[in-house]
Amino acid sequence: MDFELTASMMCANYGYLEKEVRDLEAGGIDSFHIDIMDGRYVPNFAMSLNDMAYIASATEKPLDVHLMIEHPNNNIHIFLDKLRKCDTVYIHPEAEYHPSTTLQKIINAGMTPGIAINPGTSIETVMEMLVIVKKVLVMSVNPGNAGQMYLPYVGKKITKLLALKDEMGFEIYWDGACGADKIMQYAPRGVKGFVLGTTLLFGKEAPYGETLKNIRELHF
Repeated sequence: MDFELTASMMCANYGYLEKEVRDLEAGGIDSFHIDIMDGRYVPNFAMSLNDMAYIASATEKPLDVHLMIEHPNNNIHIFLDKLRKCDTVYIHPEAEYHPSTTLQKIINAGMTPGIAINPGTSIETVMEMLVIVKKVLVMSVNPGNAGQMYLPYVGKKITKLLALKDEMGFEIYWDGACGADKIMQYAPRGVKGFVLGTTLLFGKEAPYGETLKNIRELHF
């Protein structure tokens, strides 16, 4: 079964960041997920512009940059200047007065536009943006911290998005509390990719390559 796996780099060991990138790349990761938090839109600070730029320079794999910041339109050019054409940038619609303007800047830069949907955000409030974006990142936990519990009502939201994705031309990605059970349940239904953090990938004894291989060989 064809699905994508992306590493949540806020969970990486920053004492050995270059090795982490190399090991994940060698292990077969599809992309690197970069969580940028400003301490305002979410109650935490995580990763920086320099972290993102370093990882972009250290790998040819795509980056999925998740901007959990207020009014990203004010500073979106700073991020876009350090990214590549293969990269994706997600914004949260609630964080911007005119999110479609910010999405257009991402498109104009030649990158893939995406929106991230919080557990409390309804599909109806972002319906118009679904025809603009190419990726929808569904948060199965409240954003801001790793290691949170899955919120089961998010499953109904994914069901709604699955019914819309082909008509509107976007792919669905899962972020938060991603265990093997979630991949086995939602990959066959059409969820394209999964962000892997502490639940499956980081902080384990097994090498990344072994873990990623085991995930890809799950019995559906």
